[in-house]
Amino acid sequence: MVLKRWLRRIAFTLLGFVALVGLYVATACVLVFWPTNAKPSNDATADVQAWVLSNGVHTDYVFPIRSATVDWLQVFPLKDFKAPPPDAEFIAIGWGDREFYLNTPTWGDLTAARAFGALSGGNRALMHVSYLRRNQLGRGAYSLPLSQAQYAQLAGYVRAALPSGQATPIAGAHYDSQDAFYEAEGGYNLFETCNTWTGRGLRRSGVTVSRWTPFDFTVTWHLKPVRP
Repeated sequence: MVLKRWLRRIAFTLLGFVALVGLYVATACVLVFWPTNAKPSNDATADVQAWVLSNGVHTDYVFPIRSATVDWLQVFPLKDFKAPPPDAEFIAIGWGDREFYLNTPTWGDLTAARAFGALSGGNRALMHVSYLRRNQLGRGAYSLPLSQAQYAQLAGYVRAALPSGQATPIAGAHYDSQDAFYEAEGGYNLFETCNTWTGRGLRRSGVTVSRWTPFDFTVTWHLKPVRP
């Protein structure tokens, strides 16, 4: 009888967990069809061509390195990078879990414990920055035409994620020669993912996007896939 009670409890616990996961995913999917900024202003002009870049799980912003709004070289200087390409035209900026970022350079390095640790929260965040050539913006790029005002808002949002607005590099932390990691505000958890960070910036900048973006497709659903 005792064994049956324990088995019943385990079964109910597992069913409850599955139900919560299903609710989480279902909510994210439903909200895609109820976006914010669904009717952008007709007066908006595409003064800046930017992108959202997705690898199928994680999303980054991709901006021109220099514009009238911001010179990203002044924010993330080349000295923080091993050997960024001299012909780089764009900068990719993402936000995510510190431990996951630093210890999972490839999907082959992913472990269940590391994934659970990120989703359960408790870890600080980092910002990941790469300088990219145009030909590196291929599959997974989504067009993000912005007015100058929208771009200024989005650039300000990114800079606000840096402690005191200053980029502090993580010494020796790189995936390759053209990227670097920086300290960032906030912490990663199940409800504050890399994609919710990306989506929040788009919403605040007036871009049509889902009201909640825990997954990459909830960020890119309303954007147009392109090859820059």
